[in-house]
Amino acid sequence: MNPGKTLFITGVSSGFGRALAAEALETGHRVIGTVRNDEALHAFEALSPEHAHGVVLDVTDFARIDGVVADVEARLGPVDVLVNNAGYGHEGIFEESSLDEMRRQFDVNVFGAVAMTKAFVPYFRTRRAGHILNITSMGGTITMPGIAYYCGSKFALEGISDTLSKELQPFNIFVTAVASGGFRTDWAGRSMQRTARSITDYDASFDPVRKAREARSGKQLGDPRKAAQAMLQVIASASPPTHLLLGSDALALVRDHLSRRTREIDQWETLTRSTDG
Repeated sequence: MNPGKTLFITGVSSGFGRALAAEALETGHRVIGTVRNDEALHAFEALSPEHAHGVVLDVTDFARIDGVVADVEARLGPVDVLVNNAGYGHEGIFEESSLDEMRRQFDVNVFGAVAMTKAFVPYFRTRRAGHILNITSMGGTITMPGIAYYCGSKFALEGISDTLSKELQPFNIFVTAVASGGFRTDWAGRSMQRTARSITDYDASFDPVRKAREARSGKQLGDPRKAAQAMLQVIASASPPTHLLLGSDALALVRDHLSRRTREIDQWETLTRSTDG
């Protein structure tokens, strides 16, 4: 990545957002990061008084986003890269999880990212330059028990990213969906919102899954700093990928899923073709 690029990263207080912001600042780039309160803002700006600029913004405060982005562009100059990182994981059996929990999951993980993107795209299009990184998950391709709402939100963001990459390609704007496996962030720890168990029929199948997920938290294979370095390489690329997997676990699980999906398509090919008129 050329020196002097400006990244706008949502959610720089923890996880990938914090790792990417720190790595970008160390490499000599400027980072504008969203935080949830003044205390977090001061902590972020202390990383680099000259190059770290905090913005207090909740990505679900949709009415404020356009104004915040306009102010950033006017006050701090053009943003080169938008990183939609803000998000969280919801864990809960589908039957036990409320619609309100699903709405909250999609408001943050999908609508927040979409609203941020819609605010920046006009600037990128006018300049005929820009790069959008949407932090998705291997859960946007594969699924696991107990995270239906989370996977649904990441499937949605993967689909939006892929479509948007085609719409923006004529304007020299790139879109990359970054799908991670298990990393040592707070995703499965304090950041995860868990629905209380209530239906005993699911005890035998799901309780071990929940316990295993909690036990793995903080011990995952993935290193957030190395993920940040990989993302900086993608940003530096003249032809970045539309989809990028991070982590050998994501690579193995997604490859296996695609292989099984292909076998199922082949198995039912005759029935699939039978509907042509």
